[in-house]
Amino acid sequence: MIGTKRLRLDEETIGDLVRDVRREAGLSQAQLAAALGTTQSAVSRWERGHDTPRADTLAAILRACGYEADMVLRPRDTGVDRAQIRNALSMSSEKRLASSANVSRMLAGARRA
Repeated sequence: MIGTKRLRLDEETIGDLVRDVRREAGLSQAQLAAALGTTQSAVSRWERGHDTPRADTLAAILRACGYEADMVLRPRDTGVDRAQIRNALSMSSEKRLASSANVSRMLAGARRA
């Protein structure tokens, strides 16, 4: 099961990911290939780690199997305010909700101005 675990994507884990999501979707390799406009042998090569799909193809594989690919590329730790994150995590859910509502009100006011 894929769930919310983090994966380090190398050829082997990409192959495992493709196989796991395809099986969970109840698709054969041929059915997934047809949905992607490729061949069953290409899907087989991906699953065995003999080839790696491009990033856009991997996203298409995930969509075809009922998953959403949340791939975000950004510089690591740039502009991160760790103190602000720690502060937000230490708040109760009620305080966090009130803080979010306050930010929304301030943004709405700024837009009107």
